[in-house]
Amino acid sequence: MDISRRGLVTGSAAGAGLAVTGSFPSLADSTPRFGGGPAAEHRPFPALVDDPRGILALPPGFSYKILTKAGETRLTTGEPCPSNHDGTAVFGRGRHQYLILNHECDAGDALGVPHIPGTVYDPGATGGGGCTVVKTDGKGNNLAQFVGLSGTIANCAGGPSPWGTWWSCEEATARAGEAWEHEDTGVSGTYQRDHGYVFEVFGNGHAHPVPLKALGRYDHEALAISQDRRFVFLSEDADEPNGLFYRWHGPRGYRIGRDSAAQLSSASFGRLSAMAILLDDGSVLPDVAYLTSAQLGRPFAVRWVEVPDRDAEQAAVREQFAEGEVTRGRKFEGVWGTDAGVYVVNSYALEKGEDLPVDAVAHTGMVWFYNYRDETIQLVNYFPYQDYARDETREPAFPDLYFDSPDNVTVTPWGSLVLAEDGVGASHVLSSTPQGPTYAIARNMINIGDEEPEYSEFTGPTFSSDGRVLYANIQDPGITLAITGPWHKYLG
Repeated sequence: MDISRRGLVTGSAAGAGLAVTGSFPSLADSTPRFGGGPAAEHRPFPALVDDPRGILALPPGFSYKILTKAGETRLTTGEPCPSNHDGTAVFGRGRHQYLILNHECDAGDALGVPHIPGTVYDPGATGGGGCTVVKTDGKGNNLAQFVGLSGTIANCAGGPSPWGTWWSCEEATARAGEAWEHEDTGVSGTYQRDHGYVFEVFGNGHAHPVPLKALGRYDHEALAISQDRRFVFLSEDADEPNGLFYRWHGPRGYRIGRDSAAQLSSASFGRLSAMAILLDDGSVLPDVAYLTSAQLGRPFAVRWVEVPDRDAEQAAVREQFAEGEVTRGRKFEGVWGTDAGVYVVNSYALEKGEDLPVDAVAHTGMVWFYNYRDETIQLVNYFPYQDYARDETREPAFPDLYFDSPDNVTVTPWGSLVLAEDGVGASHVLSSTPQGPTYAIARNMINIGDEEPEYSEFTGPTFSSDGRVLYANIQDPGITLAITGPWHKYLG
């Protein structure tokens, strides 16, 4: 390619220096606007204060409540709350709010989602993943929790629909007839149905335990439905080869709605395509790891390449493309839509000598924005590789200033971004805008390590519609938190 891969990373050392403490340089006027309008001013959050309970460090003036805790709080049917909390969305207002919460459990987990009649997809996935629904009063109090979907596995993230349902994603691709055994519990069984799909879950607890096969069978991470209901954008958390970013659309004039599940259950309905980022010479960027902060704010044209076999009958979906056809990325993660476009997060690239070619760049996080109207994508946040970020035996001297591996993403009611960190060392919930720096707004203090300190990732950050409560999860040991405070002072 004339604009060579080596040329694309020119200036990477200078670019890395711009964000050495997790902040990002301002972008040009081409920066996408959150929700179609300018983002509010983003003020620095104060230094975090350690929690005497040893759970959550927060800025002064902020507090939290625990809504759910795996194995301790109870479902309305009597079972303990499942574990492995992940993607979450909140629906409703005031005293009638419902959180739909994914549980990224494998079949046989000790605290998997119980199979409740009417919610079960695969009876063979005993003690696996699924979703629970938490009814709350909007002040952080758990009024009830019940199962919304069960009999699935490794429900990672997903996305809310414009009509108020949650689309839950399986991050696993087991086949019907495949035997399984859980390495910790020793529980075993056999899957009766294929896995690797998206499912729709309603806030009232009624699920459609029907796989939406039109969206493909692969290691789903998250998704966003466009505001005009024409497209679904989906991420894939996978490697060997690295995962892809996808777009689904229906026949001309088709709009996705509350009654679309029956049509989307067909693997031949509509078109599923993978993203190819185009360079100036028309060639395809092979992997997002070739870009650095030198490309911040630069729009790249995108081409969408149709998936030949979206149900992966013969080969995994990401393996169906030849080199140079599509753009790959290590750990495509969080996805969130606005009325102008969609954000997608790429958590990190492997170190050189592993999966990266010699002239690629080992970053520890990227945030992208795809513009619906222009059909372009641009890098809006960048976390350069730093030695501490991959050294699991030590933590930086100032843990609330150094960040890596963003994962889940959401847009706040004020137009800024909130990111959940899934890296090494300290684990944070982060506040950021493409126009400015990134600040820590919460830190996990629960050490689950045996010999070395280890802090589980945050998952599923999402604001209530009135902006009063930020809900977030600590995946292990499995806790849902309701964080309150003067958000408007820093985000409004």
